[in-house]
Amino acid sequence: MAVQFDEDKQNRKLGELKDREEEDLARIVAERQGLEYADLSLIPVDMDALRLIPEAVARDAHVAPFGQIGKRVRIAVLSPENKKVKNIVSALDAKGYTITLAVVSPRSLDKIWARYVDLSFSKETSAGILDISTNDIEKFMSEIKSVGDIKKFVGDIVKLKKGFRISKILEIVLSGALSVDASDVHIEPEEEAVRLRYRLDGVLTDILDFDKETFGLLLSRIKLLSGMKLNVRNEAQDGRFSVKIGDDEIEIRTSILPGAYDESIVMRILNPKSIAVPLEDLGIPEKLLNILLKEIDRPNGMILTTGPTGSGKTTTLYAFLRKIYSPEIKIITIEDPIEYHLKGIVQTQVHTARKEHFKEKDNDESVHNDYTFASGLRSALRQDPDIIMVGEIRDGETAEIAINSSLTGHLVFSTLHTNDAAGTYPRLIDLGVNPKVMTSAINVALAQRLVRKLCQNCKKKIAVDGEAKKDVDKVISGIVDRSLVEGLDTKNMYQAVGCVKCNNLGYKGRTGLYEAILTDKDLEKVLMRDPSSREIREATKAQGILDMRQDGVIKVLRGITSLDELRRVIDLEEGV
Repeated sequence: MAVQFDEDKQNRKLGELKDREEEDLARIVAERQGLEYADLSLIPVDMDALRLIPEAVARDAHVAPFGQIGKRVRIAVLSPENKKVKNIVSALDAKGYTITLAVVSPRSLDKIWARYVDLSFSKETSAGILDISTNDIEKFMSEIKSVGDIKKFVGDIVKLKKGFRISKILEIVLSGALSVDASDVHIEPEEEAVRLRYRLDGVLTDILDFDKETFGLLLSRIKLLSGMKLNVRNEAQDGRFSVKIGDDEIEIRTSILPGAYDESIVMRILNPKSIAVPLEDLGIPEKLLNILLKEIDRPNGMILTTGPTGSGKTTTLYAFLRKIYSPEIKIITIEDPIEYHLKGIVQTQVHTARKEHFKEKDNDESVHNDYTFASGLRSALRQDPDIIMVGEIRDGETAEIAINSSLTGHLVFSTLHTNDAAGTYPRLIDLGVNPKVMTSAINVALAQRLVRKLCQNCKKKIAVDGEAKKDVDKVISGIVDRSLVEGLDTKNMYQAVGCVKCNNLGYKGRTGLYEAILTDKDLEKVLMRDPSSREIREATKAQGILDMRQDGVIKVLRGITSLDELRRVIDLEEGV
């Protein structure tokens, strides 16, 4: 029987033998020199480290940087005694870097050098920082005016060769999000492709679909920037990085979740400019705004704001703090996490075992193991503050300390998860707060939602008729303080159309819907009977403050938002 010779198989075996010989030789050299050995086919390349040595210099000296943590850098070398290698090490040492040399094979060096093509678009990065030059970001943002432009830019770059595109795709995706004021970027793998979506004014908007090969490279890039583990694919991970635009630093919080087809990515964009909204511009009705301005000027008490995630509670609390800040008072915040930094205010971040990776990454002295809202609040009180902001009341212990703080000469701001302002009090009772103490401590319970504002360029005037008229009339008739509807046109409203300025959505920007309950004698009486939210609303109706339905309908009749948008956010029949 004739034996057939498989040339391809034989060549593969020879190649494998050659590779093993190269690795064995590198291992021997490392042992003789007292250095570490590395097989870079098993180790991901850190793109930030790669920037430390230009490609031409690296190839000439047969070196390549492949790992960096702060100022500690690992460099792959063929021959550690090479004079050019020593010159490179000396130059980096003079800049304050601590160098660790690792002997590698030629094959490993080729792998790192091949990654230099990925560096052509981001000008400079460091661990956790994606630093886009002012010129680049201004160029992208001047060219990206709509989601259609983003689709074209990303679609064009996806067609380029793999090595040149990943950094630029990420830059365009983030630049586009900043250009159209997106709050989040969602990258979601599906069965056939990967979907890119932006959250614009609270609503997800499809941008485009792209291939899974590109997604795999983009996922690795985002993980690397965010300080996540590249080899972990079946666990949820959280991380963050920053984008520098000139002197401004915009933080990107990244969340990765394993899914049916691959890992899903959400990048939340924390732009300081989006949070810097004056209290007067939040959309708070004039009567309620005047009440709040008086309440935040008081030396003690508590102001609670409630609503679901994404309803703008943090923006409102920060607006309070900016309004009352002065060099004469001390303000301390306990947050989870610190989303935006406020000048002149002491901000601390809660920390538990589940956030251990943040401690390791940040080396932040304000972060401690098991630093909860309750323990943070106790510590804050020892700092002699005038005003305290507690990010959220989640348990009875935090509620009790916050209530006691407001009774002992401190002004306390905090949030609570309830459906409406009336639900604040039953929720606190559930947490074990004494109703008698509660009424002495709480000045105002505020609730809010966010609705999209109609694009002022393309909104269309229509008549209020049919079911819309029934809903509007019913809500307007329930307003106790009739001065709030004097001169209001109840026959006309506006609807969304769509144009270039609003990305054909019909809406641009968001505003708040608000309601509040003040502590008075009527509320104090009803709280003694362990009341429901409905009973509290009835007991405080005489205060004459608009509820969210009424505030929303007035904003509809004034052309600020549409009835369809209002119905998307709240139930006009039952209340919220």
